[in-house]
Amino acid sequence: MAKNGEFPILNRILELLPPRNGIVETAFEGANIILYTNNREFLTTCGPKIKEIVNTVKKRVEVRADQSILVQNELADKQIRDIVPKEAEVQDIWFDTNRSLVVIESLWPKRYITPEVTQKILEKTYWSPMIRRAPIIKSDLIKTIRYTQFMNSDYRRKLLDDIGRRIYAGFEKSRDYWIRISFLGAAREVGRSCLFLQTPESRILLDCGVNVAADNRTDAFPVITVPEFDIGRLDAVIVTHAHTDHHGFIPFLYKYGYRGPVYCTEPTRDIMASMQIDALDIGQKEGLQPPYALQDIKEMIKHTFTFDYGTVSDVTADVRTTFLNAGHVLGSGLVHLNVGDGYHNILYTGDYKLSGTKLLGRAGTKFQRLETLIMETTYGKGVSPGFAESEEQFLEMIRKTIRQGGKVLLPVLGVGRAQEVILIVEEAVRTGKIDKTDIFIDGMVWDINAIHTAYPEFFNPRVSSTIFESGNNPFTSPLLKRVGSQKERQKLIEEHGPCIIIATSGMLAGGPSVFYFEKLADDKRNMIILTSYQGPGTLGRRLQDGERTIIKREGTRTQTIEVKMDINGVKGFSGHSDQKELVDYIGKLIPKPKRVILVHGEKEGMLEVARQIHKRYRIETNAPRLLDVLRIR
Repeated sequence: MAKNGEFPILNRILELLPPRNGIVETAFEGANIILYTNNREFLTTCGPKIKEIVNTVKKRVEVRADQSILVQNELADKQIRDIVPKEAEVQDIWFDTNRSLVVIESLWPKRYITPEVTQKILEKTYWSPMIRRAPIIKSDLIKTIRYTQFMNSDYRRKLLDDIGRRIYAGFEKSRDYWIRISFLGAAREVGRSCLFLQTPESRILLDCGVNVAADNRTDAFPVITVPEFDIGRLDAVIVTHAHTDHHGFIPFLYKYGYRGPVYCTEPTRDIMASMQIDALDIGQKEGLQPPYALQDIKEMIKHTFTFDYGTVSDVTADVRTTFLNAGHVLGSGLVHLNVGDGYHNILYTGDYKLSGTKLLGRAGTKFQRLETLIMETTYGKGVSPGFAESEEQFLEMIRKTIRQGGKVLLPVLGVGRAQEVILIVEEAVRTGKIDKTDIFIDGMVWDINAIHTAYPEFFNPRVSSTIFESGNNPFTSPLLKRVGSQKERQKLIEEHGPCIIIATSGMLAGGPSVFYFEKLADDKRNMIILTSYQGPGTLGRRLQDGERTIIKREGTRTQTIEVKMDINGVKGFSGHSDQKELVDYIGKLIPKPKRVILVHGEKEGMLEVARQIHKRYRIETNAPRLLDVLRIR
């Protein structure tokens, strides 16, 4: 792997180590530095010394066992299960021989797998333990994602070492050093977020999504056919969160030869891959030709690496990134970019919620340095009602429908809005705020719920403490019933009485929510409640705008749907900041940015937010058009 003479930092670290350390190999894992030793005593006792070295060199350094001293897998598995308390409920144990890591998946890791337990595992087996929470709801998708990365461990190790070599090779910041951003999507529009960040050293995509509401592929996909974009020279893709309009085009990059890393949080990785697999499946069932194949998604998974909130990490020689909670959906991140070793600092919000949600904490506001803010404006047009007011309005709509013998259809985004709605509805039924009724879950929501059960640490303190202290997880409530087939859907419509149906997609742009709408539309006792943003041209937007005669065309066949069901909407559940919060966010940022760039919003709302920001803060504010290129500095 890495040769010490090529990289002064490796020489410096080895100089700081005590003698007889047994180091036989050094390697990079991206910006992290890994030392492999065949000295068992040094491996198990070096923690305090490595901590000193980390404080000196300001880089993450880790010592692991050389393969020659590892306890064999079968025996190590038995020893680990003997060491870990039975109450932790260990599910799977994965041995990553190439990196001397053992991944231990447990239902209750935080409570029972303490630092003392992991140290004992290291001392007994010499494997370095990585502890993961296993999802309480079993999910083949999650297992497939994790297994794909595990089976490609050797490739991933070599890729990380190559990335590390490029990072530690350094760069020369000349007088004409510059930063440019090309807006390849989400410019005066909602959807297909894709920003292309360039410096003399690096080329990075910030998100790479699709517009699910677009009528054609030209408007659906980001515009990567610009002269400045060369997929062969792309260094990295950074994903803010797991909504299709921010990640849905990434497998396409791998289809056409990209073999670099994707960076995101761990929940984002799992949800992103699950959604892409689901979209592929739905497209094939509906006879649509997808832009990529399952193999391209697997290639993306193979190249995806995750960061925790607050972890500062180099992604290229001159770009250092940090994810902070965005309060939008599970694992969503504000992306702080330190470019050119402090030359300029950029915050890209992706989608964010300043005040947080029922499930998630509020978006971060404090940074060491910040000069340019790139901010979403999805709900820039107006001010949403408060959450408590919206919740009571929402529950009253459901109560009314159930009492008159109707069914309530809640079209939801599979990630974020679905879980917020589930929290509200499950609690209301459990506590008697709504008459006892069945809650049916359809679409990919069930698999996304499974992922949520693996990451309660990402929830706000109220929800996570309830899970950790009582063991009660809202996503495993017995009140939630899964619908998994067309036959079950039909039976639900024909044989079941009043109930609540939560189904994707939130814009009624495909998926089971459209099936339920078509079956329920002609009964005035039923109600549909729209809780998500409705993209222009979608069925959801047409209903929201008052259209009550829907013409559906499938090939040469035409169907007319007369909508008699009640149609309502609730805006207060949004995972986006409204106009007031968008403008207020500037004032809460520490430090205050010197420039604001607005993206991911409809033109009128975006320009109004720009006007208000400039008026209140006297900060230069831009709302770039599609394919605009801005020199940041």
